[in-house]
Amino acid sequence: MHAPTTSADLLIRALDRDRAHPAVYVGERALTCAEMSDQISRYVQAFAAWGLREGSRVAVLSANRPEVLFLMGANMIVGTQSIALHPLASFDDHAYILADAEVETLFYDPDGYEERAAALYERVANLTHIVALGHSSSFLDLPSAAAKFGVMQLRATRVDPTAIRQIGYTGGTTGRPKGVVITDANLTAMTAIQMAEWQWPDKMRFLCATPLSHAGQAFFIPTLLRGGTLIVQPRFDPELLIDAIDRYRVTSTMLVPTMIYGLLDYLAEAHNRDLSSLQTIYYGASAISPTRLAEGLERLGPIFFQFYGQVECPMTISVLRREQHRVADPQRLASCGKPVAWLNVALLDEEGQPTPAGQPGEICVRGPLVMREYLNQPEQTAQALRYGWLHTGDIARADDEGYLSIVDRKKDMVVTGGFNVFPREVEDALAAHTDVAAAAVFGVPHDKWGEAVKAVVVRKKGRDVSAAELIAWVKDRKGTVAAPKAIEFVDAIPLSALGKPDKKRLRARYSPDSDG
Repeated sequence: MHAPTTSADLLIRALDRDRAHPAVYVGERALTCAEMSDQISRYVQAFAAWGLREGSRVAVLSANRPEVLFLMGANMIVGTQSIALHPLASFDDHAYILADAEVETLFYDPDGYEERAAALYERVANLTHIVALGHSSSFLDLPSAAAKFGVMQLRATRVDPTAIRQIGYTGGTTGRPKGVVITDANLTAMTAIQMAEWQWPDKMRFLCATPLSHAGQAFFIPTLLRGGTLIVQPRFDPELLIDAIDRYRVTSTMLVPTMIYGLLDYLAEAHNRDLSSLQTIYYGASAISPTRLAEGLERLGPIFFQFYGQVECPMTISVLRREQHRVADPQRLASCGKPVAWLNVALLDEEGQPTPAGQPGEICVRGPLVMREYLNQPEQTAQALRYGWLHTGDIARADDEGYLSIVDRKKDMVVTGGFNVFPREVEDALAAHTDVAAAAVFGVPHDKWGEAVKAVVVRKKGRDVSAAELIAWVKDRKGTVAAPKAIEFVDAIPLSALGKPDKKRLRARYSPDSDG
């Protein structure tokens, strides 16, 4: 009688609300909620024919395509344990994750990953099924197999709310990726918080531009619960994004900061593009430059909504609402907002005690979003959950109004001459220069200082600012200790598979004993 609602329940009820409503576009044709439900039911029956059941571990490697949504739905209904492989990650990382999670079945996109799937099948001993999401001459074809079944009513498998539903892998920027165990209770809590705390357009037409393998999937259930329609973009490209917004009258999308920069750079040279339907750009996943965010607000208006979370506490530890973005207040634009009401959030020191007001501390979280554990890593689990809090690894300050501003990742802090320098603050100072398009700051070994502050900078098109000028610029704003000892100019900052500046690669490239 008191059984909790599951993620599968939410999906079924969302699709049953208005079965004639358009749910997702496949090409130029919109499938109704009834048609999406029918397709998911065929996938469920194909799962059963292959022996996939509650608890089976399955992975997906794919660019954005509608079949990924149907697959996500089938995973929810059956109760499998789902592992997403980032489409831009390396072969070695894919192989490691599949082996570490003991995945039995890999679903893949044959349009771009046929060779990768075959190589993984050869490398990973525990893989027993390789299944294509479209036509393949080498492996099973899920849509063709599903088409052999008739339509059946969707019924959710009754599951323990603490049962594993997803294993999300971290970016692996400090070593091997860690498998984050997410339960069904975590997923339903995430959706409940999104529905209560996030700002949604009245008419929801959501463009999936970020990978559905990661943050993009979190918009699947909320969009359907809001009576909305999903449009799937295979890859991010500013021109394709704007074309889709115009064609489908898109009201919302999610972009990571590097995508926002690309969109703004494109709009600076493109004229008369119609974005009038766009009411909300959700953004997160990495720090955004306050200067570039102000540029976006001035060009596109007050349509930006920030969420801050991590794999271990997905999507929404805090939010910065549309009206809380103040163009004239760089400190506010550097903020990740206020904690949501559903979680306990604190800034703690190394002993697990609250830091004094105004002083930086590690963001720590208690509540229904917190992961169960790291898969197969009890020591790292204990370290992350010490003192009864999830330690996010993000160092932040809170202002008098309760807005959190992340000064940096704990592991990225530079200790130079005994002083702590937070690269995020230096990056924001560099990005405030009118000639700078993007910057990344990190520490490199130094004989005298222990570490030295190093920066790589992308100049804006047609600009010719010098390293000396930028060093003086930072020194004037942040002081001598924070000013980079050296600046390199690059065409682009290397990104991780998740679209974040790859500090691990930068440190390796520019350390004194490297060839970079």
